[in-house]
Amino acid sequence: MHLSTTRESMEFDVVIIGAGPAGLSAAIRLKQLNPTLSVVILEKGAEVGAHILSGAIIDPIGIDTLFPNWRKEEDHPFKTAVTQEHFLILGEKRAWKIPNMLIPGVMSNRGNFVVSLGGVCRWLAQKAERLGVEIYPGFAGIKMLYNAVGAVAGVATGDMGVRKDGSHGLNYTPGIELMGKYVLIGEGACGSLAKELIAHYALDRKSCPQKYGIGIKELWEVDPVRHRSGLILHSVGWPLDKRTTGGSFLYHMKNNKVSVGFVVHLDYRNPYLSPFEEFQRFKTHPTIRNVFIGAKRIAYGARALTEGGWQSVPKLVFPGGALVGCAAGFMNVPRIKGVHNAILSGITAGEHIALAIASGRAHDEIIGIEDSWRMGPIGRDLLPVRNLKPLWTKYGTKFGVILGGFDMWCHQLSGFSLFGTMQHKKTDAVMLDPSFMHDPIKYPSPDNILTFDRLSSIYLSGTHHRDDEPSHLLLKDKELQEKSELGVYSGPSTRYCPAAVYEWIEDGNSRRYVINAQNCIHCKTCDIKDPNKNIEWIPPEGRGGPLYFDM
Repeated sequence: MHLSTTRESMEFDVVIIGAGPAGLSAAIRLKQLNPTLSVVILEKGAEVGAHILSGAIIDPIGIDTLFPNWRKEEDHPFKTAVTQEHFLILGEKRAWKIPNMLIPGVMSNRGNFVVSLGGVCRWLAQKAERLGVEIYPGFAGIKMLYNAVGAVAGVATGDMGVRKDGSHGLNYTPGIELMGKYVLIGEGACGSLAKELIAHYALDRKSCPQKYGIGIKELWEVDPVRHRSGLILHSVGWPLDKRTTGGSFLYHMKNNKVSVGFVVHLDYRNPYLSPFEEFQRFKTHPTIRNVFIGAKRIAYGARALTEGGWQSVPKLVFPGGALVGCAAGFMNVPRIKGVHNAILSGITAGEHIALAIASGRAHDEIIGIEDSWRMGPIGRDLLPVRNLKPLWTKYGTKFGVILGGFDMWCHQLSGFSLFGTMQHKKTDAVMLDPSFMHDPIKYPSPDNILTFDRLSSIYLSGTHHRDDEPSHLLLKDKELQEKSELGVYSGPSTRYCPAAVYEWIEDGNSRRYVINAQNCIHCKTCDIKDPNKNIEWIPPEGRGGPLYFDM
């Protein structure tokens, strides 16, 4: 992303990157504790919620902490309580329901709510603005700014109106610098600024490699006869093979809406696997497909999820700020939930920063944030489930889920794990096998009723990028991509991307790599799964990307 050398500068007490649950909660808590603080949030989406995508079921523990009396309000977005839940193991033609009494209590959704996370963020944004928080949508933070002693002092936004060749268009506007006593990074999974800070300060020195999944979701309007408000289904098994891990969710929301999604863990080995196509196959299962008879698909999206858990959370704090939410990696894998922990992490950061500013501090390392999360509700949520992901990865779905369930029961009953704390040893990128070790997967053609292709799906995501802007998907070495990504792995980027961004095209006697950056829905899978780490995702011009609504 092009960055001008002369930029306007603005001063704040606290600068927050990302108007997601973590960033908004931090801003609200700061203003609740000290209304005189100047707090600004940068959001790269065209509006708050534009880039927000999750299942989503929310545990209200974070909202209860932030707004103890929220249930007395009429305009809150938590309208659909979970009324019934089932956990299924799928075979190709059958489904086996696991009795709820056998499922560890940590996975229970009693008291939780089915929501649109975008709607929750818009509600939180209204709360924040009423308290005096400034929110700037359409501005992407692209570069950290450091002071003379190496502490974070602010963030710079990208220039607007730069052409592909780097020249300035008619609507060129230089980026700005937002300077703060503290900066919070809440940009979600695998964010570019979080990656910069983790590398710059070696924040992951004592943690395991972060692990990820790709979550693909559709929103449907279903026949009222087939709708069961508050009913939720989770499943593992088919269509994934025994060594490829992941699972599904299907949530009945209000107004005859159903959100259906599929998560594939990105440590899969088969380069011929397509998470998008596995999702389409999942919907054809006899237990699932009946929900969609007479239904209409109305939205589509995808994004990466942080799955490393307890042992992969890096050091949160650095001189001048902290990581919050999914930028830190607080998702609870068996619960498929991270929003409650994101909100709690924002609250924790806001409380400690408010105290620091009140005592006259700035640009230092607020170690209290780091010290408090493992001993608080976030730690209590992540510790009992810390071994499910490594067990699942090591033993596959059948034995991994059984052993993971046993471990969670042991922790629930005795607070003890026979496995200790298992470690993640490899990144998802290096888990991919060369293509000669696997047979190509033949996926069925879409019927355009229940199953679809990627291009028609992108249309439903509302994705838009300016035609003439520089690509935000950077290929570091073209020769390496052809030699390895194509020659060794048979072009997995053409399959792992859920938005048809990458293509290998025949060009005479050779093949040419084409990056259709305008299709990108900002899931960041390429940045995670490319076997050579040869693709880097950086924020495009502000307002670019998907425009999710009710997702």
